[in-house]
Amino acid sequence: MELTFGLITGMFFGLFLQKAEVIRYDRQLGALRLKDMTIVKFMLTTVLVGMVGVYLLYDAGLARLSIKTLTLGGNVVGGLLFGLGWGLLGYCPGTAAAAVGEGRLDALSGIAGMLVGAALYAEAYPSLKATVLTWGEYGKLTLPHLLGIGHWPIILVLVVAGLVLFRWFERKRL
Repeated sequence: MELTFGLITGMFFGLFLQKAEVIRYDRQLGALRLKDMTIVKFMLTTVLVGMVGVYLLYDAGLARLSIKTLTLGGNVVGGLLFGLGWGLLGYCPGTAAAAVGEGRLDALSGIAGMLVGAALYAEAYPSLKATVLTWGEYGKLTLPHLLGIGHWPIILVLVVAGLVLFRWFERKRL
């Protein structure tokens, strides 16, 4: 049932990506050049809605949180590889999958690249685990634990900040 639910929600996410026009080349290029914030607004919306939804489910006892260890080395290297791939291909992983679903064959190279990259990462993992993935390791940190306050005040601040940023983008016609 979980896999079916994941497939259905993934299909809806792809539909929303397509309807929001975030898989269009001009939107991708505009985001990379900081001239079109459509993708940023879309992802900001999904992060904020997801954050509220996850914590509502958590507080209701319907979900568990699985906090991962904060490791700066892995995040920095992974972020650089992600940005390099996005810049070269013109798609991030989610938009590449949605573009393939829309019939854009150029995005297949991105899917192939992700599969090759995953295989290379799996092969390199033992040596990465002892090096890059230990650089800047801070343990299982969350903002509520770090600040010593509950999660809802932080969520409220982040939602308000997100709405202010969203409104600023709209005023600047980004």
